[in-house]
Amino acid sequence: MKKFTKTVRFENDHFGAIMGYEDYVIGDNMISRVYYVEGLGHNLFSVAKFCDSDLEVAFRKHSCYVCDTAGVELIKGSCGSNLYTILVEDMLKFSPICLLSIAFKNKSWLWHLRLNHLNFGTINDLARKNLVRGLPRLKFEKDYLCFACQIRKSKNIPTNPKLKTPT
Repeated sequence: MKKFTKTVRFENDHFGAIMGYEDYVIGDNMISRVYYVEGLGHNLFSVAKFCDSDLEVAFRKHSCYVCDTAGVELIKGSCGSNLYTILVEDMLKFSPICLLSIAFKNKSWLWHLRLNHLNFGTINDLARKNLVRGLPRLKFEKDYLCFACQIRKSKNIPTNPKLKTPT
């Protein structure tokens, strides 16, 4: 991800810091400069970014479509509560995508997940030695055990041996 320090303004006049951007590929088409906004729990695509990538965007009463110049539908979305959302199933046809996006109140847990549930001591070492690009230099602290780590750390439950039937 390339660093980029600007802000975006939301409908409620709040601002979000743009921490970086990457190019996003859908099939043979590339959408350039898709922004990563700090604290935002969803990925947002700008209609202008689709158009800059020579894609066509159409909005209907209950749906939206993104098509390439040949008219091939790349993405289909639906509208609910004044928000157009993209169906994951349609996007999976073209490239792998993030299936879960969670906003965290602190960066410790965000980086714990980004680094595949790496323990906090190791994350602190990586940050202190500046070994991971983009990893902030702060004290990463664990205030609870995450569910995935709890399952991984649990011992195997002993099973009853099979009963032998007399012959």
